[in-house]
Amino acid sequence: MRNLAVIAALFVALPLAAQQPTPAPQTQNPPKPTLEKPDEAPADVPAAAKPKKPVPAKKPAVSATEGKVVEEIVARVNNEVITRSEFEHSKASAEEDAKSDCQNRCTPEQLKSIIEDGQKNALRNLIDQSLLVQRAKDMGISVEPEVIKQLDQIRIENKLPSMEALEEAVSKQGINWEDFKNNIRSGLLTKKVIGAEVGSHISVPKDEIQKYYDEHKQEFMRPEQVALRSIEVNTAGKDATEIADLKKKAETARKRVQDGEDFGEIAKRYSDGATAKQGGYLGQYKRGELSKELEAAVFKMKRNDLTEVMETKQGFLIIQVLEHYDEGEQSLSKVENEINEKLYGQRMEPALREYLKTLREQSYVVIKPGYQDAAGGSNSEIQEVSATPEVSKSKKARKKYLLFGKRSTDTGA
Repeated sequence: MRNLAVIAALFVALPLAAQQPTPAPQTQNPPKPTLEKPDEAPADVPAAAKPKKPVPAKKPAVSATEGKVVEEIVARVNNEVITRSEFEHSKASAEEDAKSDCQNRCTPEQLKSIIEDGQKNALRNLIDQSLLVQRAKDMGISVEPEVIKQLDQIRIENKLPSMEALEEAVSKQGINWEDFKNNIRSGLLTKKVIGAEVGSHISVPKDEIQKYYDEHKQEFMRPEQVALRSIEVNTAGKDATEIADLKKKAETARKRVQDGEDFGEIAKRYSDGATAKQGGYLGQYKRGELSKELEAAVFKMKRNDLTEVMETKQGFLIIQVLEHYDEGEQSLSKVENEINEKLYGQRMEPALREYLKTLREQSYVVIKPGYQDAAGGSNSEIQEVSATPEVSKSKKARKKYLLFGKRSTDTGA
């Protein structure tokens, strides 16, 4: 078994404060990978439906003892309210996200336009999120086991000994612990509602995939590269007996894949890595973008091949070559999933907006006068506006999974 100590960075968790994902910039030296924040929605969820980011603990809108207003309510969504502090925080986040998305790829004018669009839709997006979470409750959806699992994953990634230590770390950043958990819960509920109510009704016919491929073959001219995913078993802080048991865990995970089980599902169950929720997907890499040892191993492998269980300084690692792209024009069989995801995404945004429009029509949604313009509405009602296109959504999602060094930015997957 080859010891690949040079890729021990696979198991390095970043501080909680450094969990903001960024898109792949068009530079020679991209920033180090970052840990996915718990309030992030999945990559296939449009921006309007992403959960609110954690905000510092707030006072109640009305004092129970004195009846004085201590927090301005700017919108009401059925029995839920959106406060001014949440609205202002959402606007500030829109600016932060725009700068993060752009990096060095936007002109000042483009950056300004993206910020303005994000802030214009800030209130609308908060209302959309509230509608989706309320719909999840109406459908009887529960995600509590997933919330606990994700909290534990965050704890492991940040090398904290207990859930109490995680709560303390979160509180030190000025974030209310219950708000932190609720943002995780909201993201999971949102994903399930969109999947059940919108995504399940979207399909891309084979003939459309073929048509897109025939009309865009130039997009699929690429250098040799591999798409990778991993299962990571963390042994940090464990004694010899525990490490031996964890090695057996890694070997069991590998054998289950060998016996025909889906790698992605096994990664979700067994992996301690930051990409476990995405089935261990790491991204696509050209030659020269991985450590020499890892490159020598994976570029000899074919589609769906597995490495042995490799030992690193922080644990055990299994890599699967999800796809091996030869240099030149890629065959349809190798890019079919990529095309399907792209066409699916094009259908998802308008379908979701239509679904949210229906939810609004079935709900009581009003906003305080003076805030209409920010939401694109008039009088006291929210009015539908065009969805804001996301900036390189697929690239933004993949950036979180860069673990071995530079990553190609010219792929279309």
